[in-house]
Formats: sequence, C-alpha cells, structure tokens
Amino acid sequence: MMSAQRTPDAPPPSATLRIAVVTETYPPEINGVANTMRHLAEGLANRGHRIELVRPRQTKDPRKPEGTDIELMLVPGLPIPGYRGLRFGLPVYWRLRRHWHRQRPSLIYIATQGPLGHAALSAAQALGIPTITGFHTQFHQYSRHYGLGLLTRPIAGTLRHFHNRSDTTLVPTAELKTELSVEGFNNLHIFGRGVDVDQFSPSWRSTELRRAWGCGDEDLAVVYVGRIAAEKNLDLAREAFQAIRADRSNVRFVLVGDGPEAASMQREHPEFIFVGAKVGAELSAHYASGDLFLFPSLTETFGNVVTEAMASGLPVIAFDYAAAHAHIQPWKNGVTVPMDDRAAFVAASRDLASDRERLRRMGEAARATAEDISWDRVLGGVEERLFEVIHRQRGTEARHASMAATPE
Repeated sequence: MMSAQRTPDAPPPSATLRIAVVTETYPPEINGVANTMRHLAEGLANRGHRIELVRPRQTKDPRKPEGTDIELMLVPGLPIPGYRGLRFGLPVYWRLRRHWHRQRPSLIYIATQGPLGHAALSAAQALGIPTITGFHTQFHQYSRHYGLGLLTRPIAGTLRHFHNRSDTTLVPTAELKTELSVEGFNNLHIFGRGVDVDQFSPSWRSTELRRAWGCGDEDLAVVYVGRIAAEKNLDLAREAFQAIRADRSNVRFVLVGDGPEAASMQREHPEFIFVGAKVGAELSAHYASGDLFLFPSLTETFGNVVTEAMASGLPVIAFDYAAAHAHIQPWKNGVTVPMDDRAAFVAASRDLASDRERLRRMGEAARATAEDISWDRVLGGVEERLFEVIHRQRGTEARHASMAATPE
C-alpha cells in the first residue's frame, strides 16, 4: 500500500482539494476502468474534495452523476471501433486550457491515454498544474490479439512517453510496477483496487436465477464475467468447461458480458448460456448464483472481476498475476496456475469442479479474503499520493523562483 513522507509544510490530509478526473469511460458504461473511476471520483468526493469529472458525452447523460456533488464537464467524442456504446474524447486542448485557467484544479488525474487524455496532460503542463496518470489498460498487450503484434513495442513506447510526462503514474499492483519500471516507466506508485462487499456478496444468490439456467441445488454453474473478446482468451475457458463436462453432465457455463466475439461464440456453442451485460443487482445475482469462476485472461492490469467473484463467494481459477496473484492463496480461496500454462488451467478446473464440498469451503475463504479489501483503505493511500505530488511541485516551483531571484 502507498505511504507518503509528509513534511511540516505539506498540506494536511483534511485539506480540501479541487481535483479534475479525466477519463474516457465512466458508468453506466460497463468495464473495469469505468468501475474504478466511479469509486475514485465518488470516494474522493465523500472525503470532502471538490471533484470535476471530464469525459466524452454519451447519448444519454445526466447533468451530473446522481447522488453526488461531482461537477461534470462533457466533451465531444467519437465511437470506439469494436467497443459498442463507448466513445473516445476528442483532443479539446484549448477548451481544457481555458477552463482550467478560469477554474484551476489543485491536481489533475488522467485515467486514459486517448486523445482526450493527451490533450488534458498537455493543457495541465502548460498551466503548471500537477498531474497523475493511471495505468489502467494493457493496450500494448491487446495488440497481439488483433493481428497487430508488430505494433506492441511502438504502442508500449507511446504509453511510456505519455506516462513519463506526468508527475506520478499509479499502477494497480507491485508486480506491474516492477514490470513497467524495467520498461523505463518512471515515478510509479501503487493504487490498489478495493471491492464493494455489499454489492458483491453470497447473499445475492438466487434459486430462481439458477433454475432459469437449468441448475438445481446439486448442479454446477460455472461462470465467466467480462468482455467477450479475443484478448480475454475465452477459447481456454471453453476448453476448461468442456473438460469439466466430460466428468459430469449436470453442469452449465454462464457467460455474463458482451463484446465483438459474442455472436460468433454463441453460434458455435448454443449449449452455453449467454446472458449479455449485467449491472447492479442483476450482476450481483449472476455472480453469487454461480459455483466456480473461470478467468483465463492474460492481458489484465488488475482484473476487478476476480475480487468481485471472490466477494460473491466463488473460488476463482486464473493465471498467477494481477489481482489473482495479489489475493488468491492457491487451493485455499481459489487457484492460480503459471502464466499461459493452458494444460494446468484445464487440469485445475477439472480437479476443483469434481469436489462440491471443497468448492464450498474455498468459496467461503474467498469471501473472507474479499472482506479485507476495503475501498476506503485504498482511497486513503491515493489521497496521500495526491497531497505528496502537490507538495513536491510546490517545492520545485519555490526553488525555481528562488534561483530566478538570486542575482548573478
């Protein structure tokens, strides 16, 4: 967890900051970055800070997020190819610069590296406003799954240049911090992820929903939640499920989510249960009504669905990195297998699914682990980092002013 060495003249944690949060995605959009940004913006607002949310305009937008005092600045955007319903923000550099000149933030947090994020970073630097960027998506890893492997290194270089222009980059795990440091990213600090243990809880389990899936009390519901897309490695989830089904007939595979591969996968596997994207209470019930969670992705920066499934009382099978590495104790509250070891993933899925009592015990242990992952604790660390970045820049400005005033 992050900690900051505070000096006597650093702003106290009780001070109120004006923070601009710039992101290309935010609820009601459904993805991990949007979810994290909601917790960040609302959590900091609840701590007494003044939050301005800058994001692309969507087709149905309230004037401001409901139930909060968050200010909303909407900018023009265009659709993102392959991501239905999502838009990227246009590079409105001059609009941001004029706006922040009139209403100067204490600090700007930039969550996404699209045109809007680049414009925001440039405007902030022109005005001398401290900036923090968040490393939320492994864009350079995604390129391998869309036939663009040759672009992996150039994309990584572009991301490195972007983040190194900011005062600090926040990453979700110590593992990723080490990896990016080796690749030349500077000033990295950890912004972990919490989980809402009320929204995601075994108490949402629904007998009626399980019946709709064709599952009785003794049947097994294997669940996946996330985008149905090439980068999620779902052919391995299919292989693992089919290995489970070879041992038992009373098993169902439920996929919760949408994406570019959904239609073709549904045509190829009509026996799978595709329920589309879910939010709110419906999402909570779909997690909690499962028995085992398969997560074969190799491209996560964190993987919020891992902790959400754990909080819902499901043991997770995943590769040993990101959220799984941080929170799963192998064969106690879930299972991790070596990176890209497909055979180990399938074998673990088959083994764990064969013992209902062990599934139950591991699900209870997963829930206990999740109860210790508090968003309040995570946001307390982020808040410390905000004050540290602001104080550090003030010290730099003071030194520059002193040097300029010193006669030769």
